[in-house]
Amino acid sequence: MSAAAKTAAMGSDAKPGQFPRTLTHALGTTELKAAPKRVVVLDVGELDNVVSLGIQPVGYAPSEGDDGIPGYLKKDAGAPKSVGTVNNLNLEAIADLQPDLILGSQLRAADKYDELSKFAPTVFSIRPGFTWKGNYLLNAAALDRTAEAKAKLSAYETRAKQLGSDIGPNKPTVSMVRYLPGKIRLYAKACFIGTILEDTGLPRPENQQIDELAAEISPEKIDEADADWIFTGVYGDAKATRKNAAQANPLWKNLTAVKAGQAKDVPDETWYLGLGVTAANSVLDDLRADLVKK
Repeated sequence: MSAAAKTAAMGSDAKPGQFPRTLTHALGTTELKAAPKRVVVLDVGELDNVVSLGIQPVGYAPSEGDDGIPGYLKKDAGAPKSVGTVNNLNLEAIADLQPDLILGSQLRAADKYDELSKFAPTVFSIRPGFTWKGNYLLNAAALDRTAEAKAKLSAYETRAKQLGSDIGPNKPTVSMVRYLPGKIRLYAKACFIGTILEDTGLPRPENQQIDELAAEISPEKIDEADADWIFTGVYGDAKATRKNAAQANPLWKNLTAVKAGQAKDVPDETWYLGLGVTAANSVLDDLRADLVKK
């Protein structure tokens, strides 16, 4: 069974407003005695999820490539305290916040689960990324906001299908390039952005039609990124990556998208780090602006 299918089977059969409720999740079952009021989130996906449901968390762990609340969530997220970073959690800071719910994932923090569970009921998805829709419903079940989450997902999916329809039958191929320190990735199907492109029906180059997160390439092989459109993200500081070297390569300048003026930088915080419905809708807005003829 895939991670997405396993995630879809998680959650609670509690009725709206019913507490105590038991949640099945990646690391077992967790009982919530009352509706949570002090929520700590351990990644950007969980932050997007709770904020989209009208909840301001008391604590948040940003990714290493970000230095706080992502810009697209700032106006609604409140002022959560930092509890370390995604890969370096500060357990003392989490305990000090006296949370009544902790939301995270097995992939990021499985080794901290037992300790976190001593502080508060802790609910973990399997992983962030391409399972984002199931993760959203799992988080919503813990927060007694399932109906709202289902409505937001349905609205997103309607928008994605409409975008595909508005682009028309001759859809351009779309290549996803991301620069990280020491790595250049061509993002494939098993990732957040991969699911969004699939939902809109946008085709990918053959080398990105794989059920994996990404394929890694060197600056010398940047021609493997070719497509009708190239959307580029940068994780953290661009100077710490090989973006300049790759784009100085004559092969880059000869790519179909580059010659057509259809190679664009996109916000990493929504396209690659967002991992939730608010980010997904922002990506749809960006795609519409570029791909739908005015």
